[in-house]
Order: sequence, then C-alpha cells, then structure tokens
Amino acid sequence: KDVQKEREPHVYLSKEEVKEKIQSYNSSVTDKLKMTLNANGIYTGFIKVQMELCRPITVQSSQRQGRCAPSNQETAFYLPNGCVNTLHISSTNTVREVIEALLKKFFVADNPAKFALYKRCHKEDQVYTCKLSDREHPLYLRLVAGPKTEMLSFVLREHETGEVMWEAFSIPELQNFLRILDKEENDQLQVLKNRYAAYRGKLEEALRGVLKPG
Repeated sequence: KDVQKEREPHVYLSKEEVKEKIQSYNSSVTDKLKMTLNANGIYTGFIKVQMELCRPITVQSSQRQGRCAPSNQETAFYLPNGCVNTLHISSTNTVREVIEALLKKFFVADNPAKFALYKRCHKEDQVYTCKLSDREHPLYLRLVAGPKTEMLSFVLREHETGEVMWEAFSIPELQNFLRILDKEENDQLQVLKNRYAAYRGKLEEALRGVLKPG
C-alpha cells in the first residue's frame, strides 16, 4: 500500500543516546554491516536500496569502460526490477545525496531529480511505502528502525507525477527510448503475425480436408 509522505518529527538524539542506539544496532546485525560512531558525533553505516524502476536508465558507456576510454556514447536499458544495492553513508547524508551517490556508483547519466527514495515499513500486518523528502537522513531512519529490513527498507523509484515529464529528458535519452519502443513494437508485431499465420495454416488445412473429393 502506497501512502503519501507523512511529516515525521526528527528527534534529535544526544551523543550518549546515539551511542547507545548504535551499540544496540550492532548487537543485532547479522550481515556484518555495522555502524561506527566518530568522535565528532557523526556516525557512518550501510543502507540497502532496492531498485524498482519502470523506465529505462541511461548509462554513460565511456565511464563504464574506464575514464580513459575514447567513447562517449550513452546506452539506455531496463534495469532488472528488484535488484538491491548497498551504500556506505554517514548520518549527515540527505536523501538527495543518497540518490546522487547511487546513480554515480553505476554511472547513470539521468538527472537525479527524476528519482525519489521511498521507505517501506510494516505496520499492523500491512506494508506501507512512503516517499521521503530530500532533506531527510536515511541512516538516521535505519538506526531508529534497527537493522531488520522487514521493519524498514529503502526503495528507489521514478517520481510519480501522473504523467511522464518528457521535457526533463535529454535528446539522446529520448532517441534511445524511441529505439526501445520501435524494437518492442516490432517484436509484438512479429508475435501477432506468427499467431495469425498459424491460425491461417490450420484453416487452410481444414478447408483442404472438407473440399477433398470423396
């Protein structure tokens, strides 16, 4: 169940409270992805983000091949739905910074403003997905909820604007989308042609059987 973002008050914890929560968090961790508290009060840790993207992403081929690669082509493709990526962040990192870091990690050329980070949590035997504001701090939410992803997980999606804002895409992106649509259209047409060709073959075979002289 998707719900609108709820304005949750940010509880400012004292350094001692943060220390206690981190100790409790680390004692419950099962995947070795623990948090670390620095002397300045800032803590670091890991979050896992599940990718749920409906539209293709654009990847810079030259960066994917290496910084010295001469090619500067961009490729658009659909990312497998449900894949999970792990990021190492600090308690000062905002949602917007997390989105930018995630896209940079995989050399995604799309504008970060096209994406939004959601939190998924369980309440009263139901699963709720809420959009996070750009200024929220994912690691703080992870610390408060604990390490269990069943209690809280993060999801990256495109902005749900009702209609796609095509003006936000670059010309190469739009051209790649057209190529993908052309390929999908041709594939669907070929499927239909094969289906009707099979029907036609069966009808012609039946007609030959009926018209065959006895």
